[in-house]
Amino acid sequence: MLNWLRWLPENVSTYGADVDAIIALIWYTTVVWLFLTFGAIGLFLVLYRRRAGRPAAYVKGERLGEALWVLVPVAVVLVLDLWLDFSGAPVWAKVKIERPAAALSIQVTGKQFTWEMLYPGPDGRFGTADDRLFLDELHVPVNRAIRVVLRSKDVVHSFFLPNFRLKQDMVPGREIEGWFQATKPGKYELPCAQLCGFGHSGMKAYLYVHPQDEYDRWIREQWS
Repeated sequence: MLNWLRWLPENVSTYGADVDAIIALIWYTTVVWLFLTFGAIGLFLVLYRRRAGRPAAYVKGERLGEALWVLVPVAVVLVLDLWLDFSGAPVWAKVKIERPAAALSIQVTGKQFTWEMLYPGPDGRFGTADDRLFLDELHVPVNRAIRVVLRSKDVVHSFFLPNFRLKQDMVPGREIEGWFQATKPGKYELPCAQLCGFGHSGMKAYLYVHPQDEYDRWIREQWS
């Protein structure tokens, strides 16, 4: 499936392949339907072009045979839409509902035009004296489920990890949860995907995925 989607960023998420499969299904269904539609239009332009001695007919659409020209495409589109809905429902459940137990929780707050990453200290609770705040950098271990608590201080922002197929709007006054699990160490871009003001294009952070031993060392350095 990934070979069909070479233009997408590299997937390094446990559920990224499932999301890519839905993207591919929607994309190629749309492409096939596009060619069928324009092919039919081109065929009708030739078959029913203006000709001498062949007057145009006024079609009211009252007969069943005439109405079928509308009803059949509507039925096909409905079937395709339901097919896509039923195919996407398990993926939606995996990303939004069936969250695994998190190894780490991080509070991410968007504000014009910076990302604030709040880590709980050794007590594992937010809002205590041992919390640590980082700007525009997020550090996580590889192969561990990460829970993010998303907030906004001012306007709507959007937490977007293209390589993880995760995008979630952040709404002022609400806490919205998301999760991801990295499968490959590296440095990945974390832009804001919602137009949030004059400095929107510069609102960018980086996610650093570390091997477990390297992440443990980073943690010790921050709380030493």
